[in-house]
Amino acid sequence: MKETDIRRYAGLMKELGLTGLEITEENSKVRLERSISAPVRETVYSVPESAGSAQTTPTTAGAKDYISVESPIVGVFYAAPTENADPYVSIGDKVKKGQTLCIVEAMKLMNEIASEEDGIISEICVTDGQVVEYGTELFRIRK
Repeated sequence: MKETDIRRYAGLMKELGLTGLEITEENSKVRLERSISAPVRETVYSVPESAGSAQTTPTTAGAKDYISVESPIVGVFYAAPTENADPYVSIGDKVKKGQTLCIVEAMKLMNEIASEEDGIISEICVTDGQVVEYGTELFRIRK
């Protein structure tokens, strides 16, 4: 198979949003795979200081009144231990250092991601079942 054909197939994968493609032509077989990055978030919402208010307020992305919890590995983000279980944490929950926040599955291994500090969950940055990469922001915890 020619390099131009492979490039054409790679472009087609990107255009169609495919993560894998296998092509068999005569005596050759090629498998192309790619990872999809997390979508860029335009607006960040945080939990207001007063617990009685149910309103959310936008904050600037440059503000550092929170702790960012990032994925240490590439894998699939799971908010709960099983499909029908309650999530480990929700927005507004108080968390302690060492408390499990989520699971990132990598190569059939379930890796628990724990909080490194005490705080309040102000944002969950990814969705359940989303593929995350190393360094993808998973949570924001207000100090």
